[in-house]
Amino acid sequence: MKTHTLWITSVALCLSACGKQEPAEPMPPESDQAAAPVEETQAPQATTAGFGGAFINHMHEHAAKLDDLMFALADDDLVGAATPAYWLSQHETVEGVPDEWQNYLTSMRNAAYEVETADDLETARAAAEDISAQCQGCHDAAGVSAFK
Repeated sequence: MKTHTLWITSVALCLSACGKQEPAEPMPPESDQAAAPVEETQAPQATTAGFGGAFINHMHEHAAKLDDLMFALADDDLVGAATPAYWLSQHETVEGVPDEWQNYLTSMRNAAYEVETADDLETARAAAEDISAQCQGCHDAAGVSAFK
């Protein structure tokens, strides 16, 4: 569980750092030759480039609440985990989430509700792992995964 908590904290810090970086300036081409074609086997991935600070801040708030939830479960505090779980399951959705990411959000909310209503730590921890899996799946779909 401590490794998982460290992983969640690392992801949150990485996402926090990503939101604060300045965009790189385009580099002039080194030669007049055209760039090499992209292999057809590479699947295009969505990015968060078109999303503003409100969207990024909202996602950071998700990470912070998940951290709170995981820390409470690490301390065997089922009641303490219920508060951030409630926020994750019930908070107002940020606008502009692409349709292909909606399944992850719905599954994350359902898993958070399971944590919120869990009667024991084992059930809450299993549901919390599902929240993490949904977050990672969405990050993979968005092309912003910290770990590959």
